Amino acid sequence: MAKFKYKVRELSGEDATGEVEGADRFTVAADLRSAGKTVISVEEVKTGLTFNINMDTINEKLSRVKVQELIVFAHNLSSMMKAGLSLSRGISIQERQTKNPALKKTLKTLIDEIGKGSTLSAGMAKFPKVFSPIFVSMVRAGEESGGLSESLLVIGDQLEKSYLLKKKIKGALIYPTVVIATLFIIGVLMFIYVVPTLAATFKELNTELPTSTKIIMWISDFLTNNLLLGIVGIIGIITAFIMLLRTKGGRRAFEKVSFRLPVVGDLVRQSNSARTARTLSSLLASGVDMVEAINITKDVLQNSYYKEVMNVAAESVQKGKPLSSSFMGNDIYPLLVGDMVEVGEETGKLSEMLLNLALFYENEVSEATKNMSTVIEPLLMVFIGGAVGFFAISMISPMYSVMSNI
Repeated sequence: MAKFKYKVRELSGEDATGEVEGADRFTVAADLRSAGKTVISVEEVKTGLTFNINMDTINEKLSRVKVQELIVFAHNLSSMMKAGLSLSRGISIQERQTKNPALKKTLKTLIDEIGKGSTLSAGMAKFPKVFSPIFVSMVRAGEESGGLSESLLVIGDQLEKSYLLKKKIKGALIYPTVVIATLFIIGVLMFIYVVPTLAATFKELNTELPTSTKIIMWISDFLTNNLLLGIVGIIGIITAFIMLLRTKGGRRAFEKVSFRLPVVGDLVRQSNSARTARTLSSLLASGVDMVEAINITKDVLQNSYYKEVMNVAAESVQKGKPLSSSFMGNDIYPLLVGDMVEVGEETGKLSEMLLNLALFYENEVSEATKNMSTVIEPLLMVFIGGAVGFFAISMISPMYSVMSNI
């Protein structure tokens, strides 16, 4: 059991805060709502280790469980339950079939928890490194509604779509990354082995060199005499950049720039719109409360600007405003998102409209990633041509100067 700090709105309309113990924040939120309170926020109070040493050891190993394995687990367990198998037996079969030691140990723990009378969602909540908040919440909603097998199927589909979306985006970035890395390595080798030979010739002839040639020769001299220091410096710059991106200010600046980049900006908007729509659709279809669904969706999104929109949306819904108003009042979600959500609210088919939105933007991302190589390839050619041209002109122009003097 852990301690949680909550903020609620009483029936009288007044806000109240307090602390309570519970299995997880979703259980606490459900208990507060059943008491007739409107939940504003529920946060865990960090008072030390929640579980014993053995549980911490298991949690460390659980980080090795892959998304693909969770997709298979959710789909298979759903199929087994539909076929009439009990929950514990379905998990036991998968525990025997899995080859991942971490997942095997997790499933054994879940079987023990269920055998003691605990629910599946409560058992999963003890392993936050494996079962995300959306996973736990949808399982709990399925348990409460009596449709656990359907909820597991939806979870599997949700995880699969999110995984494929990330895979497509990463795949589109592999080509330019490999090309730039290769160009960089070739450049370093030329500075070390090719430029020194030409530089020695220029020094012997004692000719006046252009500024660009002097810069290349200086870089060549530095790398030739301080190769290790140069490598350490490059690694240090890359590390500093990564550390900067991990800070709040650095991440915000990077996210702001990404919105304004051609091609990339549209991809950011479309991918985040797809993730928002699919997550909300899955949660609402499983019976999760609107405010809780918005808060879980906020945790799924990684971009801080989209997290802020979800915070505003949660507050607006608590005040009785429609969800669509939050999507229409910003410029990071496409106009179609707000319009479709508004139609869904008016027709009472919000979950279906969100699912249609998710499918639309997932297709848009798929097409964008396919076309990205077509767009990036000429840009890379221009970049490579510019770099090679600068190097060639810088090293050839002194030769023409020498020959003219002769």
